[in-house]
Amino acid sequence: MADEKCSDTPAPAASTAPAGQNVRMVKCVKFGREMPGLDRIPWKGDIGKRVYENVSKDAWKLWLEHSKMVMNEFRLNPLDPRSQKIMEEQMEAFFFGEGAKLPEGYVPPRAKG
Repeated sequence: MADEKCSDTPAPAASTAPAGQNVRMVKCVKFGREMPGLDRIPWKGDIGKRVYENVSKDAWKLWLEHSKMVMNEFRLNPLDPRSQKIMEEQMEAFFFGEGAKLPEGYVPPRAKG
């Protein structure tokens, strides 16, 4: 699984960036609006590049939670190439497949701090 944390320093609030740093914005396929993008490509191959270019940090957090359920329900082993293929298919469906859009007016839960 990919982890968004790059250091031990707490991440700034989603709407702010550290002084002197630009926030990379993407048109998020999940939320349908401009939002802060991921800091790095989160997965190998073409799907990782598509996610990096089209998915916001907030949408990626939703995927991380959803992926835990997928791993458990399908009893996947993250080191197994077949399991990785299933995760890629699930990621494709989650972000780019039918039903990928969130319901109108959806507000993501606030992170527990």
